[in-house]
Amino acid sequence: MRDVTKTQRHHGNRHGRSEEARQAVLEAADDLLVERGFAGFTIEGVAARAGVAKQTIYRWWPSKVDILMEALVGDIRKYLAMADTGTLATDLRHYAETLAVMLTRTDQGAVFRALAGQAQHDPATAARFRAECVDPLRAKEKSLFERAAERGEVAADLDAEVAADRLFGPLYYRVLVTGDDVSTEYVDALVTDFLGSISR
Repeated sequence: MRDVTKTQRHHGNRHGRSEEARQAVLEAADDLLVERGFAGFTIEGVAARAGVAKQTIYRWWPSKVDILMEALVGDIRKYLAMADTGTLATDLRHYAETLAVMLTRTDQGAVFRALAGQAQHDPATAARFRAECVDPLRAKEKSLFERAAERGEVAADLDAEVAADRLFGPLYYRVLVTGDDVSTEYVDALVTDFLGSISR
């Protein structure tokens, strides 16, 4: 007679090993991208670093863009999980500072910049980058203002999308276009100026 308990335990262990392998691949992808850039990023390199077979990676992700996209989406969700602090000013400062650090000083930021660059000449990557990364970020940023409107801190008819673009647009512009420094002082001044503009 087949030992059902033993079979179920075996499946659980195998699933656990698979999940560990997936996480190892995603972490290796981040590291390799930071070291070698998008042009030097290869499936072979990820497989070697993660200690898995190349065929295993291809079963889960058809291309290097797929690996990086999944890694980035998961990382952004964790890194920018913002709690409601109770006031718009604190919400904006906390989010803007966290976003600036992520974009400029972390592996996640390097992946974001690499995919943004690839999106400029690859329509398929551009569509995925907008749908899976940019749109969720904008929704999160808009929600800060929508929450403030519900609390009565800003006018009920404030255009949350325009407000988010006005405040956070300069951060993305510096990171992706000019390469200028995004220091804590710059972010603080940006938020202070913005808050002053909507309180008048």
